[in-house]
Amino acid sequence: MSFADRHIVITGGTGALGAAVVGALLDDGALCHVPYRSEAEAQRFAHRGHKNLNLATLGDLSDEGAVNAFYGGIPKLWASIHIAGGFAFAPIEKTDKALLMNQIESNLLSAYLCSRAAVGAMRQSGGGGRIVNIAARPALEPRTGASMTAYTASKAGLAGLTHALAEEVAKDGILVNAVAPSIMDTPANRKSMPKADFATWPKVEEVAATILFLASSDNAVTRGAIVPVYGKS
Repeated sequence: MSFADRHIVITGGTGALGAAVVGALLDDGALCHVPYRSEAEAQRFAHRGHKNLNLATLGDLSDEGAVNAFYGGIPKLWASIHIAGGFAFAPIEKTDKALLMNQIESNLLSAYLCSRAAVGAMRQSGGGGRIVNIAARPALEPRTGASMTAYTASKAGLAGLTHALAEEVAKDGILVNAVAPSIMDTPANRKSMPKADFATWPKVEEVAATILFLASSDNAVTRGAIVPVYGKS
């Protein structure tokens, strides 16, 4: 796969999975545009200073005007990868409207607005493109979402968005897909679940490899897929 000189947006690019995706894209010659929320987040980003990296302040991905302005400044957008999101583990009695709306804004609305802006940019350039969302295992297996109903509902909505949008924009040469990870092997997850069998969790580099394929021109036919990336878990 070659991403040489292709402009690609990666939301959530400063996180564990995002850093793996950005690093692989930079290695393949991509021009990466990574929005971030705080200066501290940008300062500790491993790829900061790379000549092909554009770090941009974008405090809220649920702010339609800010998202549109960000995408409007990117020439010839090829791909938009939506890793940014949030997680909440809480039983229904502790999941009030505020928590539910937070999950919807973090996981669904942010990807919706970024997808909308990306489609506009890709149609303007006329060269097609790729959109990759990050769903989750409970989006495909909702029964595993017990005690995290708000998260599960928001990720299921994201899966629905992926299916519908893939059908809508296929005629423009824009292929829309998603990956659905299980628990990934990250320092934060190891800390929160110290007794788990880490060997069964997919590594962020492995999940990143699937994302890169879906975002590449090598992917010529796959659209509307929610690809499980569970590892051995």
